[in-house]
Amino acid sequence: MTDDVTPKPSKKKLTHIKLTSHPERGPQVLPINWGASTAAERGPIVGTVTNPSQRNVIGAHSGSYAVYRALAIAAGSLDPVHIPDLTNTSPAALIGPHPQWADKKSIVSIDPWGHLISDAFRPLLEKGYDIRPTIAVTRAHINMPEFSDAIAAGRLKPDGHILRDNGEVLVTKAAIDPVWYLPGIAERFSVDESELRRSLFEHTGGMFPELVTRPDMQVFLPPIGGMTAYFIGDVTTMADPNKELACRVHDECNGSDVFGSDICTCRPYLAHGIEVCIAAAQAGGAGLIVYNRKEGRALGEVTKFLVYNARKRQEGGDTAAKYFQRTECVAGVQDMRFQELMPDILHWLGITKIDKFVSMSNMKYDAIAKGGITIKERVEIPKELIPADARVEMDAKVAAGYYTPGKVPETKDLNVKKGRGLDE
Repeated sequence: MTDDVTPKPSKKKLTHIKLTSHPERGPQVLPINWGASTAAERGPIVGTVTNPSQRNVIGAHSGSYAVYRALAIAAGSLDPVHIPDLTNTSPAALIGPHPQWADKKSIVSIDPWGHLISDAFRPLLEKGYDIRPTIAVTRAHINMPEFSDAIAAGRLKPDGHILRDNGEVLVTKAAIDPVWYLPGIAERFSVDESELRRSLFEHTGGMFPELVTRPDMQVFLPPIGGMTAYFIGDVTTMADPNKELACRVHDECNGSDVFGSDICTCRPYLAHGIEVCIAAAQAGGAGLIVYNRKEGRALGEVTKFLVYNARKRQEGGDTAAKYFQRTECVAGVQDMRFQELMPDILHWLGITKIDKFVSMSNMKYDAIAKGGITIKERVEIPKELIPADARVEMDAKVAAGYYTPGKVPETKDLNVKKGRGLDE
């Protein structure tokens, strides 16, 4: 695959700013036909602010970092009309296209063509259109102390190709920004699209007026965290139903994943998931780790820490019976991750079945099954990997009906309110 050097416009300051709740509407230069079978028919995603006439989406590229970009421009450290030079940035591995890309119901929260713009939209890039990737694919290696422990215990054996003697795991990884097709998002949640748009507009403080003034714009680049996918083994085998695939879908937990907090099972489950994925890849299949930026069940880390305080200080101490209740008291809801959107990345990879799904989350399982993907086996975390301080969390999930019956020990606390939030 070759890369294009996007022509750069002459440097000039953006001096004309028009503030209005009803932006001018004109015909879209590059209409988007979501779910088309080819990139050319679908059209590019253009969230540029350097040339408003090219825009065909609501929001801005790299949505969660757009404010930092604006600050850099205000501080004078970034040229406001800078366009990325994409030389040598093409994907390090070939992904797709897959049949699911042409199904507007299968993928509604990411752009399946987002990593292929250098080839797919070459003529437009050569004309100076500011089209930017929403997905980047590269190669790397990862290493966690748990891998060396698994080698020492004999659970894993280095092969020099996937797993090295020092515990390094060779991976391909993809960074993915969210791209929301609003009609598909509304259908996925069984809500009216106009109501969805109104809610997004009002509850972001009116940040994106085009949500309510431009119904012709159907794609939104939300200012939220994206995801990173780690591919262990040959990524092209993931769509092959005859090859074994292991998968762990993991939602961010900074305290555990990075700093080793033992109040939950997040890092142990993540490490165990990678171990299962390594074994699948060494057996001729592949492993997939999906890491979503959804800290604190997408309630945020501030809310998460407030809940920690409330749980520890409540009368009777921290108990499974009040585990989810305290979250709801602070946040008003137990969980805002909405696993309904999670299967989109699996469809992007062409996956139709998962042999080993390293999770006992019913919410994740149900979302994947509803998306038409078969899960053959659900893999729980080994009991010896559960930290002592995480027992309350585990008991709460069992009591709430979170785990499949018979998979984990019974618990004494059986009064947890059922509902959202029953997810690791």
